[in-house]
Amino acid sequence: MINKEEIMRKFEEAGAIQKGHFKLTSGVHSDAYIQCAQIMQYPEFIHNLCSELGKKFRGENIDVIVGPAMGAVIMSHVMARVLGPWVRAIFTERENGKMILRRSFEIKKGEKVLVVEDITTTGSSVREVIDIVKSRQAEVVGVGALIDRSGGKVDFGIRYEKLLTIKMNTYEPDNCPLCKNKIPITKPGSREIKV
Repeated sequence: MINKEEIMRKFEEAGAIQKGHFKLTSGVHSDAYIQCAQIMQYPEFIHNLCSELGKKFRGENIDVIVGPAMGAVIMSHVMARVLGPWVRAIFTERENGKMILRRSFEIKKGEKVLVVEDITTTGSSVREVIDIVKSRQAEVVGVGALIDRSGGKVDFGIRYEKLLTIKMNTYEPDNCPLCKNKIPITKPGSREIKV
């Protein structure tokens, strides 16, 4: 079993915890950012993390693991491998700002689906994925995340399991002390854009 201190230490060692002024996917600003891609480059460690998270959902007879791109692409694959040989791993993507299923991925009526995400802050991306699953008349058995950075505030109204809950400062853009101090902002992701 991996303890919380070890998880944080590994994230820090990998350079996954960054300090500065960031605009998160949800639109809120923060003085810290967790770049899970830094962890995903270590297959053994991500397998261990997903194994720990997967233990919480054993016995649920899950058919499909789905998570939003990009953060949950690798994670959904590893979680599916952990949970059984016939569990499928798929992901959603944004097209014109809307979360959708592409690439001929399907979720069938009645399937049991686990929604995964690397890090939740407001949970907005996860909620969009849940809506997609429900629109296919499938059953969302729960949400699994490596890190809940909301400090435990996120509530999906369904079972929500995470390995680590941490509280990191977030600010609404119009009330951000970092903006007021004119600290340059970065929108992290696949293209680190300065805004």
